[in-house]
Amino acid sequence: MMLASLLLWCSGRVIADEPSFSPEQVQALLKRLQEAERRIDELQNQLEALKSAEAKSPAVRTSPGGTDVSGVVVPRPRLLPAAEEASTDDVLKRLATLEKRWEELNARDSDLASALKNTVAPGTTNNTMKVSGRIHADYWAFPGHDAGTDVLEGMDPQDRFVFRRLRFGVKGDIRDNMEYKIEMEFADPNDTEFRDAYLGFKNLGIFQTVLIGNQKRPYGLDHLNSSRFNVFMERPFIIEAFNEDSRRLGIASYGVSDDLRWNWRYGVYNLEKTQNDAGYLGDNYQLQFAARLANTIWYDETSGGRGYAHWAVSGTVAQPDGNATGASTHSNESRFRTRPEARTSARWLNTGRIAGADLYGLLGLESVVNVGPVQFVGELQNVWMNRNAAPSLHFWGGYVYVSYFLTGEHMPWDRKRGTLGRPKPFENFFLVDCCDGGTGAGWGAWQVAVRYSYADLNSEDILGGIGEAITVGLNWYWNPNARMQFNYIHGSIDSRTAGLMNLTGGDYDIIGTRFMVDF
Repeated sequence: MMLASLLLWCSGRVIADEPSFSPEQVQALLKRLQEAERRIDELQNQLEALKSAEAKSPAVRTSPGGTDVSGVVVPRPRLLPAAEEASTDDVLKRLATLEKRWEELNARDSDLASALKNTVAPGTTNNTMKVSGRIHADYWAFPGHDAGTDVLEGMDPQDRFVFRRLRFGVKGDIRDNMEYKIEMEFADPNDTEFRDAYLGFKNLGIFQTVLIGNQKRPYGLDHLNSSRFNVFMERPFIIEAFNEDSRRLGIASYGVSDDLRWNWRYGVYNLEKTQNDAGYLGDNYQLQFAARLANTIWYDETSGGRGYAHWAVSGTVAQPDGNATGASTHSNESRFRTRPEARTSARWLNTGRIAGADLYGLLGLESVVNVGPVQFVGELQNVWMNRNAAPSLHFWGGYVYVSYFLTGEHMPWDRKRGTLGRPKPFENFFLVDCCDGGTGAGWGAWQVAVRYSYADLNSEDILGGIGEAITVGLNWYWNPNARMQFNYIHGSIDSRTAGLMNLTGGDYDIIGTRFMVDF
C-alpha cells in the first residue's frame, strides 16, 4: 500500500540517521497527504451515504448473526499546517493517522457490503418494511368433565398439543403518508388465513389515521389488546361471543388527542368473517357501524406509567340478514358463540344463527386501574336484538380480574391506543455457566392473576347457554418478547340446547400451558 510504504520509509529514515527534510520535501509530502485525505474523505462520504440509504429503506437481515456495520466512529482529520510550519514529526503522525483510518474504512466497507448482500428490502424506493411474527405453542388437558360437557363437545374432550398462533407478517410506510400491513396465520397448515390486511393513510386532519381492509372491530378491551400482552391465555366468554375473531373487512378512522388523554376509533364493517375465504358475496351487505371512545383519566408520569386509570365506552349498530337460508350466497351473521375460555373442538356456548334477526345494538363499558404491580380490569357488554315477527332478545355478560407481579414489575399502558402494552422484566431469565466454574442466573418476571367470567346467551326461545368460570393464571416472563403461561379453569355451562336435544350443561376443569415468543 502506498501509505504503508511511505510510512515505513519515513520511519526508517528517522530511526537510522534522523535527517531533517528540506521545505521542498515537506511541501511534496503535504501535497501527497492532502490527496490521500481527500480520497479517504470521499470513501467515508460514500459509506455514510450507503448507511443513510439503508436506514431510509430499513432492510431486514436474513442472518441474525450478521456483523454490526455501525462500526467505529472515525474522527475527521485536522487541517494540515502550512508547509513552512510543518515538521517531520507532524508529517509522520499524520501518515500514521491516515494509515489507521484507511484500514478502518476498508473494514467498514467490507462489512457494509456483506450486510447489504444479506438483506430483505422493499421493492420500491422511499418505502419501509418491518417483519414481525409470533409463535404460541399450547398444551390443553381436561382433567375434569361430565356427561353434559361431553354432549357440548360432541365427544370426550381430548387433550391437545397445538400451535395456537403461528403468524408471520410485514408492515411499513409508503410515500408520502400511507401505511400497510399484511399478517398471515399458519397455525392450521391445511387452512391458512390472513389476520390484519390493510392499507391506510396518516395525518388526514380530523380523521388522523384511516385504515381500509381487514382489521379489529373497536369493541371489547380484551380483544383490542394484542394476544402478545394479554394476561390470560384465552379471552373471556362475552368478549369472544360478541366479537368472534374480532377482525372484519371495513374502513375505520383512528385518533388520539394531543395530550394522549383521549383516543377513539370508529368505522363501518361487514359482519361476515372473510379472512379464510374469497370474500363476501351477497346483495344484502350486512353492515355495522362500530365505535369506541376511551379516556386515560390518570397517568403517573413521574413513575413512568406505573400508575394509571382508564375507562371507555364502545358499541355497534348492526343489520344482519336474518332471512338468509342455505340457498343464499352468504350466511346469516346474527350468531353469538364461544369456547369455554380454552381450546376445544366445539363452541360450548352457541345461540346458532337467529332466524328473523333484523337489527341489533351492542353497548360495552370497560375500566382499568393499575397501581404499581397490581392491576384491576373489568368489562360489561350487552346486546339487544330486534326480530321480524318474534320477541326481541337480550344477551349480556362480563368479567373482572386482578393481576399482581410478584417481582415488582407493572403492566404498561398504551395511551395512544387505550390498550395494554408490553411488560418488561426487571431482570431477564437466563442460566449460563460462568468462567469461575459457577452458574449465573436471572429469574425473569412472575405474575399471578385471577379472573371471574360470566355470559348469558339465553333469551326468550334462544337458548345459547349460560357460562360461568374462574381462571387462575401464572405468567413467567423470560424477557420482553417471550414467556410461559399456565391457566387452571373451573367452569360450568347451564341451560344450553344442543341441536334437537333437551337442555344440557355440565361442570369442567381445564389446564392450559403456553410457550410464546414474538419478534
